[in-house]
Amino acid sequence: MATVELRFSALPEHVRTARLVAAAVARRAGVDEAVLDEVRLAVGEACTRAVGLHQSGGISAPVRVSLIEEEKQFSIEVGDEAPHTVPGDKTPGAHGGASDADVETEEDEMGLAVISGLVDDVEVTAGENGGLIRMSWPTTPPAALVP
Repeated sequence: MATVELRFSALPEHVRTARLVAAAVARRAGVDEAVLDEVRLAVGEACTRAVGLHQSGGISAPVRVSLIEEEKQFSIEVGDEAPHTVPGDKTPGAHGGASDADVETEEDEMGLAVISGLVDDVEVTAGENGGLIRMSWPTTPPAALVP
């Protein structure tokens, strides 16, 4: 099992680099060329989400990305250190309107919906110490060299 780890400051300009690295490693791992755009988009969405959570929470820790090559699959894990609240634990905004937390939760759910639409095998975990999105794609073994 080969793993490439990437950590970057929670700044939007670093998301593009994470996307490019993820696509290059996915290609080398044997992910089908037709799926590489989905890999790029999903990683971009997950990293953008993590950057936003860090920035809105004032978290200076880097965003973590692990690119994991296993025997028959390629996985990407994007981790953040933002505390996540339990669903349904919302504080109502002033005057009964939507609070900033409600807007952030809606944007977060939209980002997760986009990722779920791009990746068949996705797992999201979150808690008070941060969250992790794990996305996996099947790989094809390299073709045998024919003399």
